Amino acid sequence: MIRTGTVLRLLVFAALLAFLLAPDRFAGLLTPLTNNGAPAIYNQGTLLDLTLSHLVTVGLSTVAAAIVAIGLAIFVTRPAGAEFLALSRAIVNIGQTFPPVAVLALSVPIMGFGEGPTRVALFLYGLLPIFENTLVGLSTLPPAVVETASAMGMTGRQRLLKVELPLAMPLIVEGIRLSTVIGLATATIGSTVAAKGLGEVIVAGLLSNNLAFIVQGGVITGVLAVLISDGFEALAHRMAKRRGASSEARQSDPDGQRSGA
Repeated sequence: MIRTGTVLRLLVFAALLAFLLAPDRFAGLLTPLTNNGAPAIYNQGTLLDLTLSHLVTVGLSTVAAAIVAIGLAIFVTRPAGAEFLALSRAIVNIGQTFPPVAVLALSVPIMGFGEGPTRVALFLYGLLPIFENTLVGLSTLPPAVVETASAMGMTGRQRLLKVELPLAMPLIVEGIRLSTVIGLATATIGSTVAAKGLGEVIVAGLLSNNLAFIVQGGVITGVLAVLISDGFEALAHRMAKRRGASSEARQSDPDGQRSGA
């Protein structure tokens, strides 16, 4: 049975897709927000292309942040890397210490205008939530589970890949969700350095005093953030549920686990 929330999300996604594919059909809804006959729909580029560019920029930055942050968290939770925890925290906090606008200003002289500085800013800004969630997930595993894995003869690598990371995955996914949602909103400032994205629509509206542009850029960004956030939450919930089922199975049939091993 399909839940009401799922149906609502599908309707919102369908409405967003319809608007991106044929925005002129919705011009009548936005015309009251314009002045002096200004266009109701952004006409300096297609909204679909700008949305896809926005998503690509956020996606690439988040993937890069996830690789670095998860790798650091794994390293500092191993005996050999425990002493580097403070240093790792200092590294991932760089993005929170420097505002994205400052990172853009520092990156432009080196990388030039375009998507590059924006991706650097989003990468730095997205490190902290993924690192901290991964760290918590790997540091709070049930000791009995880790000990059982070691008793079964697993190497450290096998234990990490087959036990620790799967158990910590719901929290890791939650960290990636936070990073992605932050990135979707923050990426709008990329238009100040000529990066293609939905920020271009918002800035154009501010410069021309066209509320219709501001609304459509903001609404598209907000709807994307909500839909993507819901998707990550559903994934994390499913993983947590699967983790609980696996734990119950191990507890109810410990002999079977050993014999299977």
